[in-house]
Amino acid sequence: MTSSPGRTARSTLTFRQKVSRFDYKFSPYLYIAPFFILFALIGIFPIAYTLNVSLYDWNLLKGQGDFVGVQNYITVLSDPFFWNSFRNTISIFLLSAIPQLIVATVVAALLDQAIKAKTFWRMSILIPYIVAPVAVTVIFLQVFNQYHGPIAGLLELFGLDPIRWAFDVFPSHVAIATMVNWRWTGYNTLLLLAAMQSVPRDVYESATLDGAGKIRRFWSITIPMIRPTIIFVVITATIGGLQIFTEPKLFDGRTNGGGDRQFQTVVLYLYELAFPRRDFGRASATAWILFVVIVLVGLLSYVATRAVRTADVKASRTRRISARTKQEVSS
Repeated sequence: MTSSPGRTARSTLTFRQKVSRFDYKFSPYLYIAPFFILFALIGIFPIAYTLNVSLYDWNLLKGQGDFVGVQNYITVLSDPFFWNSFRNTISIFLLSAIPQLIVATVVAALLDQAIKAKTFWRMSILIPYIVAPVAVTVIFLQVFNQYHGPIAGLLELFGLDPIRWAFDVFPSHVAIATMVNWRWTGYNTLLLLAAMQSVPRDVYESATLDGAGKIRRFWSITIPMIRPTIIFVVITATIGGLQIFTEPKLFDGRTNGGGDRQFQTVVLYLYELAFPRRDFGRASATAWILFVVIVLVGLLSYVATRAVRTADVKASRTRRISARTKQEVSS
């Protein structure tokens, strides 16, 4: 019985050649293994452990109590304070994410033009992102001061009553959303700007020769070609917006979302359950409910964006077919 050539070649390899082949095949996995091991220990394991905690009557000081199953989830979902925090979260998210995406796209389009000192302007818009959230909140607490801030002075100049930024529902949401927008708009602008710079310039030149103006080129060329980056920005803004904690917590550090819970978010509600109330079971259940909501919203964003993209592809095919038909008729 004759042996195959491949088996003969493998059997004649020296020890050094075998080690070299092993190194070539498996060393990349060994190089990245430490990250995944650490991620499993400090990332996946705590997440999975909170699922176990959410099934027990778990006190911060007393530890694990009786097994209650899904009762913690039922209690949270039947709590009116949870739904109040959920409405507040959605309101602040919409007030921050939508203007943030619009402004970031417009500013990125402006920075993509041939302007003087473009490097300076591109670096300047990142300054709010590197400022500590505590410093941002301290600054905006002065801006939104009910009686002594610049907005209060402007309202007084026109004879208008001061706005109760920290006490009324909608004004407090606007104030918190403004802090979020000020900090994150520059970061998203740089992401969109990088995507815009990857668009081939000859496409713009061809459109210009065809008579398309700047606005037409922006809507017909720039937006469709940077759609993957827009999807990424929307998803990350959704995740960050639904997990907002720092700004509303520092906006009124004495309470967990205002005296009447007027700007309490879901994460602040979770924080209140976990520490002042020491109910880790309900807090963990709230965390998993928020996780499911984020996943569902992310999937909805993906499906909606994919539907828009499919509609654009169909429209472009229809235009190509109609143009081809006109050429055949004319010929």
